Amino acid sequence: MSFFKRLKDKFSSNSEEPKQQEDLEQLSEDSQKEIDESQDEQPVKKPKKLKEADFDDDGLISIEDFEEIEAQQLGAKFRAGLEKSRENFQAQLNNLIARYRKVDEEFFEALEEMLITADVGFNTVMQLVEELREEAQRRNISETEDLREVIVEKIVEIYHQDDDNSEVMNIENEGLNVILMVGVNGVGKTTTIGKLAHRYQAEGKKVMLAAGDTFRAGAIQQLKVWGERVGVEVMSQSEGSDPAAVMYDAINAAKSKDVDILICDTAGRLQNKSNLMNELEKVKRVIGRAVPEAPHEVLLCLDATTGQNALSQAKSFKEVTNVTGIVLTKLDGTAKGGIVLAIRNELHIPVKYVGLGEKLDDLQPFNPESYVYGLFADMIEQNVDENEAPNKNAEEIDGHSDESK
Repeated sequence: MSFFKRLKDKFSSNSEEPKQQEDLEQLSEDSQKEIDESQDEQPVKKPKKLKEADFDDDGLISIEDFEEIEAQQLGAKFRAGLEKSRENFQAQLNNLIARYRKVDEEFFEALEEMLITADVGFNTVMQLVEELREEAQRRNISETEDLREVIVEKIVEIYHQDDDNSEVMNIENEGLNVILMVGVNGVGKTTTIGKLAHRYQAEGKKVMLAAGDTFRAGAIQQLKVWGERVGVEVMSQSEGSDPAAVMYDAINAAKSKDVDILICDTAGRLQNKSNLMNELEKVKRVIGRAVPEAPHEVLLCLDATTGQNALSQAKSFKEVTNVTGIVLTKLDGTAKGGIVLAIRNELHIPVKYVGLGEKLDDLQPFNPESYVYGLFADMIEQNVDENEAPNKNAEEIDGHSDESK
């Protein structure tokens, strides 16, 4: 099975119904509703979906069907959220392939330029194009059209590198997990904390927030608003308080209330890098003494729309604290989604979550395959359909031949 076909089969819906994507987005809520209603004598109304799932006597679908629907729901999210980047990537790549029919050095130079303008990053582009040169030679590919699928496949390979599960969060099922959120002001850090709390609550976790950004005016109140919105408790002190003291009190409260996940906000900017480093180190020290191996994750929030500036921010924060993962916000607002690849490849920091819209559930766990599907969905599906069409026509001809006999 080709790489394109595997992505299409995994993430794409084959339904012709225009409301299919909306139906998939409602799957989580509808599934729970079905479980509740299945106890009643009234027949359960099954949600529309791409493919008829197998329901048992209790009105529940099989694990296999649920995973399939979940993957399609994820594909729909990334496809919708990466619309601007997809239009940019696909248009430029299609134009490039139309302009350069033969795989030669002139084509690779044009491809380099295209990827750099998409914020993929210079070093990453050089590595990607060099691997494409080698792959084209190894497979004896001479037409640029035949290189289309290889380009997309190599993007996934470069992201994965030596770790196929780097984007998985380090969250234990037992005990208190502490997530430390860092990032400059204005990147959507507080909003991300609220959405992350909502996500973990939906998974059945007990969540608490700690308002550690005591430096910026209004930051504490902003976090409290999010706490009320998603229904989680926020531990705070007065503006100007010692952030480490806030963390200490929050951890004690979280332990006493059997909280599963404590998400800690921090100051986005102090007077200089030295002050920021000292404060973050103090906060981490307090957390580490109270909870062994904590913080379990140090997530850096970056605004995808700032492009290479986001990469610079990541480098700066990596110098002052041990960042374990990236949350890339506002990915739906940029036409240059290649920054995901640059961050992973140049800083060796995995992207854990991406913001694909304004809704509470638009903060999605990052997955390289769903990401490239979102970037190239139209091209992938068109390519697969074109390749399958001749086989379908041949089958129809054979069928008519058999009938005539």
